[in-house]
Amino acid sequence: MSTIIKATNVSKVYHRTTVPVHALNNLTLSIEEGEFTAIVGPSGCGKTTLLNILGGLDHPTSGKVEVAGTDITEMKDSDLIDFRLKNIGFVFQAYNLIPVLTALENVEFIMLLQKENKKVRHQRAMELLTQMDIADKAKNKPSQLSGGQQQRVAVARALASKPRFILADEPTANLDSSSTSNLLDLMARMNKDQKATFIFSTHDQRVMDKARRIVTLEDGTIVSDTTR
Repeated sequence: MSTIIKATNVSKVYHRTTVPVHALNNLTLSIEEGEFTAIVGPSGCGKTTLLNILGGLDHPTSGKVEVAGTDITEMKDSDLIDFRLKNIGFVFQAYNLIPVLTALENVEFIMLLQKENKKVRHQRAMELLTQMDIADKAKNKPSQLSGGQQQRVAVARALASKPRFILADEPTANLDSSSTSNLLDLMARMNKDQKATFIFSTHDQRVMDKARRIVTLEDGTIVSDTTR
């Protein structure tokens, strides 16, 4: 396996009040291709901040982040948008589907941004919806889907661009036990069969139980890093 993400001495300081908030403190972390990793820890420990920085959604105050050998730390925002589009998939707690589009169109949308042709977009989107066991809902809009079904569409959309890795920020937070179990099984299958790299931030013990690597944060610092 090769290193897909390398964060070196990353710190993030927020100046929202008179007292600076150190969200990340000189953190160093490497992620290999094909990993199924959970970043865990108490609320406010820096999990979401770390994911946002690894995904180029936020800039570190200091330190460096490399994705597939490319330093994204100094990239202009316009270049980062294009880089994220080609390299990184995102799954959010709130699904973030486009409400006026069908499930199929939501999955196709990122490929539309990539200027992929219509036939390829449709074929790949249907393949992904089939793999996520939701092809029968292809013509449904988000309001016609359950939370678990919406999150499956979101995972299919994240995979549609053939990203180097997927960042999932508390993806099970709004799901019931059955939906969570089914979604995790599907993502684990995608990880095993297609070597898709998943990095979660989570409080959910069920996600931790599925993960093969657990990185624990406390006060913006890695306090343990275990692989099983």
